[in-house]
Amino acid sequence: MRHKVAGWKLGRNTSHRRSLLRNLVTSLIVEERVETTLPKAKAMRPHVEKMITLGKRGDLAARRQAAAYLMTRDAVTKLFDTIGPRFA
Repeated sequence: MRHKVAGWKLGRNTSHRRSLLRNLVTSLIVEERVETTLPKAKAMRPHVEKMITLGKRGDLAARRQAAAYLMTRDAVTKLFDTIGPRFA
């Protein structure tokens, strides 16, 4: 049984899972809609919420943290210019 085991493994090793989630979060921020499976969406949700929180903060440290996680500079720009103020 998996009682109190947090997170989703998604049938991948650690590096593959991390890359998958980073790519999904980046795509969701750039496209604002992504078509994926329900387990991947549930695994992605905490990461997206963290990125939105960083976008709402809007300072330089938050921008650097988001840039370290997101894959493209366009995603960081959109997160802080469009999405962050929308959820503020």
